[in-house]
Amino acid sequence: MGIVLKQTLKNVLVTYVGFSLGAANTLLLYTHVMQTSAYGLVQIVLSIAAVLTPFLALGVPNTLVKYFSSFKNQIQQEGFLTMMLLLPCVIILPLSAASYLFYEEIGVFLTKKNPVVKEYITHILFAGIAMGYFEIFYAWAKIRMQSVFGNFLKEIFCRVAQTSLLLALWLEYISISQFINALVACYILRTVLMGCYALLLKNVQLRWVFPKNKSTILKYSLLIILGGSTAMVLLEVDKVMLNNFLALDYIAYYAVAGFIASVIAVPSRAMHQITYPLTASQINKGDSGALKILYHKSSLTLLIISGLLLLLIFLNLKDLYSMLPLGYSKGLTIVFWLGLVKLYDAALGNNNAILYNSDYYRTILFFGVLLAGLAVGFNLWLIPTFGINGAAIASFSAFFIYNTLKVFYVKLKFDMLPFTKETRHVVFLMMLTAGVFYFIQFPFHPLLNIALKSIFIVLFYTFLLYRFKISEDIFNVLSKYLKK
Repeated sequence: MGIVLKQTLKNVLVTYVGFSLGAANTLLLYTHVMQTSAYGLVQIVLSIAAVLTPFLALGVPNTLVKYFSSFKNQIQQEGFLTMMLLLPCVIILPLSAASYLFYEEIGVFLTKKNPVVKEYITHILFAGIAMGYFEIFYAWAKIRMQSVFGNFLKEIFCRVAQTSLLLALWLEYISISQFINALVACYILRTVLMGCYALLLKNVQLRWVFPKNKSTILKYSLLIILGGSTAMVLLEVDKVMLNNFLALDYIAYYAVAGFIASVIAVPSRAMHQITYPLTASQINKGDSGALKILYHKSSLTLLIISGLLLLLIFLNLKDLYSMLPLGYSKGLTIVFWLGLVKLYDAALGNNNAILYNSDYYRTILFFGVLLAGLAVGFNLWLIPTFGINGAAIASFSAFFIYNTLKVFYVKLKFDMLPFTKETRHVVFLMMLTAGVFYFIQFPFHPLLNIALKSIFIVLFYTFLLYRFKISEDIFNVLSKYLKK
C-alpha cells in the first residue's frame, strides 16, 4: 500500500483544496450571487454534459487502463493509443450532426418545464466533448502512475475559474449567458492542458497499426458505456430528471445538498486514481493474494475516512444550513440520503476496479442497465410524490441495490468480500461518535459551532481509532506524525 498511500495523500490534498474552493463557490458565491433559477440553469447545462460524457468518450478511459499494460512494446502501445484517441469520433461526429439537424426536437425534449435550457444545447454538447476527452487524457496519465496533475485540473482548475467568473458576475461585468459561455470555454481549455501533459509523459506517434485483439477491445469499450459508466451517469441524472418535473430553483437546492454529500466521496475519488491501475496490473498478473489485500485495505481505509466525514457533515448540518438563504433548507434531508450512498460506495473499496478489469466485466452491463432502469423508475415514481426528496430516495434505493449486487458478485467469482471484522469496529465507532455528539449544540455563531464540534468529533474519533489500532495503515500514519 506504500505507493497507494503516497499518491492517495497527494490526491486527497489536491482534491480537498478543490473541494474547499467548491464549497466557497457553492455555499457562498452561487447561493448569494446568483438567483436560484440561474444557478439551476448552470447545473442543468453541466449535468446533461456529464451524463453525455461516458457516451461521447465511448468507454475509452476504462479501456486504456485495462488493456495498456498488456502491450509490451512501443509500437503496440502507440497503435493502441491511436485507436483510443480516434474511437470517440465514431459517436461524436454523428451526434454533432444530429444535434444540428434535430435542434428543435432536442430542445422540446429537454425543456418541457424550463424552456430557457433550449438556448444552451450547443454549450451542453461542447462541454460534454471536452469532459470526455479530458477523461481520456487523464486515463493516459494514470497508466503512467501520474494522477496528481490531472486531479489538480479536475478538482481545482475549473473551480478557480468559476470563482473568478462568479466575482465578475457579482460586480456586473458579465451576464448569466456570458458566464455560461466562459465556463464551457474553461472546460475546453482544461482538456487542452490535460492533453499536453499526457503527451509530455509519453510522446507517442500516431500509428495506424491497430492491436490484433481490437475486436475484443472495441467490445469492452461498448459494454463499459452501458455498464461501467452507468454509476457515474446516475450521479447527475437525478438533476436532469428534476428538470422535467420542477422549476430550476429546486435543482439549485438539490445541487447544493448534493455537493455537501459529495465531500464524503473525496477520499474514494483520490484513492481510486492509483488503486484502479494497480488492480488492473494485479489482475493481469494473476496475483490474487495481493488483490485480496488491496481489496480489504482500500475498503477499511475508505470506510474510516469517509465515515468521519459523514459524521462531521451530519452532526453540523443544521448550523451549516442556517448560514444559507432560506430556500436552500429544502435540501437538508437530501444530504442524509445521498450521504449514505457515498458511504456505501466508499465501503466497497476497489470493487469497481476489480469488476471493470476482470473477465467478468460483461456482468457490469447487466448491473448497469438494471441500475439505470431502477433509478429512472424510482425517480418517475418518487419525484411527483415527494418532490426533490423523492429524487434523493430514488438515488439511494437504486445505488443500494446496485452496490449490494456488486459485492455478492465479486464474492461469487473471486471469493472475496471487502468487509472484515475491523469493518464492524468502524461501524460501531461511527454509531458511538454519533450518539455522543448528536445532542451537543453550542450557542455561538454557526461557524464557531461547526469548528468547535468538528474539533471534538475528530479528536474523539481519532483517539479511539488509534487506541484500539483498528486499521494498521492508519495507525502507522498517525504514529509517524505523533512521533514528529
